[in-house]
Amino acid sequence: MNTDTPITVAYGDGIGPEIMTATLKILAAAKAKIAPEIIVLGAEIYHQGNTTGIPEDAWQSLQRTKVLLKSPITTPQGGGYKSLNVTLRKTLGLFANVRSNVAYAPYVATKFPQMDLVIIRENEEDIYTGIEHRPTAEVYESLKLVSRPGCEKIIRYAFAYARQHNRRKVTCMSKDNIMKLSDGIFHQVFNEIASEYPDISSNHYIIDIGAALIASDPLSFDVIVTSNLYGDIISDIAAQVAGSVGLAGSANVGEQVAMFEAIHGSAPDIAGKNCANPSGLLNAAIQLLVHIKQPESANLIANAWLKTLEDGIHTADIYQPNYSKELATTESFAAAVIARLGCQPQHFKHVNYQQHLTNNTTSLVKTSNNVSKRASVTKKLIGVDISLAANDTTLTANIDLFAAILLKISSPLNLISIASRGLQIWPNSIVANPYLAYYTCRCQTKEQRDIDFQAIIALVQELTQHGIAITKIENLYTFNDELGFTLFQGQ
Repeated sequence: MNTDTPITVAYGDGIGPEIMTATLKILAAAKAKIAPEIIVLGAEIYHQGNTTGIPEDAWQSLQRTKVLLKSPITTPQGGGYKSLNVTLRKTLGLFANVRSNVAYAPYVATKFPQMDLVIIRENEEDIYTGIEHRPTAEVYESLKLVSRPGCEKIIRYAFAYARQHNRRKVTCMSKDNIMKLSDGIFHQVFNEIASEYPDISSNHYIIDIGAALIASDPLSFDVIVTSNLYGDIISDIAAQVAGSVGLAGSANVGEQVAMFEAIHGSAPDIAGKNCANPSGLLNAAIQLLVHIKQPESANLIANAWLKTLEDGIHTADIYQPNYSKELATTESFAAAVIARLGCQPQHFKHVNYQQHLTNNTTSLVKTSNNVSKRASVTKKLIGVDISLAANDTTLTANIDLFAAILLKISSPLNLISIASRGLQIWPNSIVANPYLAYYTCRCQTKEQRDIDFQAIIALVQELTQHGIAITKIENLYTFNDELGFTLFQGQ
């Protein structure tokens, strides 16, 4: 009876085929019980006119195996092509990205030889939703979407991960001093969940100083949890500080499916030169083996890989004269790891993944699904933000004239403020002539009185009759009488 576990494998673009070939050779030599199903993703599929880069047979394979080992993909610039990674993560519900950043000194150069930092990044929300618009010829916008359940899932996952892996501290990073609602809810939920884990210390940094501290003092961190964009950026910073972006693998986990990949890109400039380091993808494959409950093969490979580093067999990206004895190619590095299967490292602590079987991603995901039930809230519609391009009509060229027209309109909604890029320019503006003529008019009811949406429709219709070209409307709500929107700067 065949007991091999089916896994979906994508060779990717650029250096992807080379490092995947090397990785699969090592897995085979370690007698990993896997049955790869090969799919084609990325450039080849994009160039066939598929804007996602993912064909139907790939989705079918993933539905069967629930596990993906993927090499880096190249997403073509422009042309409406969507990021394949983002599409996979969102479609498959891979809400948590886990990246371990470990120093391998002295064999891999680093200023922080004791570094051992895990970054857990929310994977489905934030600016990476990829929702963008061009409301005028000069203005481009990206929509940042953050939900309380999304925050709860990733933050619970981070604390559960810390507890199960005997980590001492979880740090939250956000930018809630500026984005008080979207980043504010992330920080708020972090504080709420941290109180449920009194055995784990917790703290918070604004993302800019947090990123700087990762670069200057990474030993002060243990586990970091953050949102999508910030996590993407600081993961690469941490990997580079640890020694090399080329060494780190990552796990993307969800309730049904898990994806394992190197964190680096497809590096087309060195593709086909047999010089790429396969270590990032190999470390991702080791995580995969633990996930599918094959710790014996994971142990063999991880310890052989550490022994290879110790023996000074290094690819060009980590080669250093004092500790490197052989400049390895992609193929010769893989051969060196295979030759050391069954060996134990001498400098590094040997790896034993058996202990992590009870701490696998499935149990962590179950813990993260304990989203709290929220009390019902009273939601009121109290106004609207109406955006328009001032250069689309002569009427709006004069901000005071335009405001006078809005003030005369008969409506339960009163003009409160006009802003350009979030800065109030009417009334009482200190900016004489904002160079960007893209306005947002804020109209609200008196004393936050609830209104029917028909009042907004009527206001929009009347503005249209005055020849005003509206580009967007955004409803303004209160929740339990708390504003569900931020004030303009200067309002």
